[in-house]
Amino acid sequence: MRNRFEQQLRIGIKPISETPVLINSRDDVPALVASLLKIFNTPEYNEQIFSILERCIMQGKKKTGRQGLNLWQIFVLAQFRLALNLDYDRLHYMTTSDSVLRQLLGIEAEPGFVNEQISYQRILDNVHLLTDKALIEINNVIVNFGHNEVFKKKETDALSVKTDSFVVGSNVHFPTDYNLLLDSAKKVLDVVSWFSDNYTIVNGWRKASDWFSSLKSLSREVGQISSKGGKNKKERLIKASHKYITKSKALLKKVLKTKNDLPLDDIISLVKSLELDFFLEMLEKHIDLVERRIIKGETIDHKEKIFSIFETYTEWITKGKKRPSVELGKKLSISADQYGLIIDFQIMENESDSQIVIETADRVLSKYKVKTWSFDKGYSSNANKELLSLEVEQVIMPKKGKRNKKETKEESSISFKKLRNKHSAIESRINELEHSGLDRCPDKGYPAFKRYVALGVIASNLKRIGCEIIKQERKKNKCRQIA
Repeated sequence: MRNRFEQQLRIGIKPISETPVLINSRDDVPALVASLLKIFNTPEYNEQIFSILERCIMQGKKKTGRQGLNLWQIFVLAQFRLALNLDYDRLHYMTTSDSVLRQLLGIEAEPGFVNEQISYQRILDNVHLLTDKALIEINNVIVNFGHNEVFKKKETDALSVKTDSFVVGSNVHFPTDYNLLLDSAKKVLDVVSWFSDNYTIVNGWRKASDWFSSLKSLSREVGQISSKGGKNKKERLIKASHKYITKSKALLKKVLKTKNDLPLDDIISLVKSLELDFFLEMLEKHIDLVERRIIKGETIDHKEKIFSIFETYTEWITKGKKRPSVELGKKLSISADQYGLIIDFQIMENESDSQIVIETADRVLSKYKVKTWSFDKGYSSNANKELLSLEVEQVIMPKKGKRNKKETKEESSISFKKLRNKHSAIESRINELEHSGLDRCPDKGYPAFKRYVALGVIASNLKRIGCEIIKQERKKNKCRQIA
């Protein structure tokens, strides 16, 4: 059974609505607390958010059983994690010791009363119930809340939108075909060892650790020769690679022989068997890639490569920058308005910036009236610009390459230059997102990656709204002091 939040306060529990906000602090926490409190105390918007969370978390579940974290607590914990760039250990520590967070969660007791504790695993399990689709809906509610209740945007006012992209890294090491081969071999050995430890009928794997030690030594030898110079480097590299491949093929043959005898008598063993199938496929693939690239001297097509056997969605991204020249993860396109709120975002699936312009425009223009919209050169396309110009008064989309007379005249105009200079404001939003956790996603799996990105965007918007609330509060206090 799960509630939205506690309707009736227990004796000795401090009210959520009275959570203190330190308006003179420059830290991130007061801004986040201020925006969350404003939402909590505004029925129109907290009703919308709770309705989305109910559909996401509680749909199809019984309304009986032990009581879980309420929806407000899940929402607050998720925002604190991303807004402050916390790992789950630090978040758990804060729920135990930080009185402001505890009061915001509705679990902080007055002196003399017993404090409720939330365990690490409970936090982890509950935050993972959120989905990226639900979070996109929540972001739309929060943007409307910011426009209407905080920045006081008039309904007739049009937005000035800026769009840019950056890379959110996935939690992977730098990939080479020989270290991915070692990763595959290690996971194959881990799964087979699990069967050997749990079923006496699985024999012949007492020396599984020796297999891994041998493969690791051979992989390291290949890596050292490859990264250094020296006499007869090519011949030494081929010789080391041949030994590495021979050992890997021997492992593959032995595992395939064992696989037919593995017991599948429960759901856990079935899942482990499916894991083994995947890692065997990866092992076979990377044996082939090492053999073709190093021994046969072939150039491997980019489409054949995998950059992580764990985070298989990872892309190899080169954006033409000096540092870093290569990034591993997914490109994220964001669109921010003149208030600094991110009104739209999209994780790009092996797409270039110019390929997502119309898709982005369809989403944004269906919800908001846009007066000006600026992009950088990566989004440049004549077709994109012409279509956007039908709905947007002024489109700032600098052309890549040589410009004709008409384009030169347009890009030399005062209004174009002014809006192009203002476009740089989105770089500060990207920097803020990267410092709030969206530089690298520590969560495992693509659904978790998408959830992490969506939470990062929402947390950033909440902080921006909170900063404006605190700014307005300081202004009111100053006026009171003068009066």
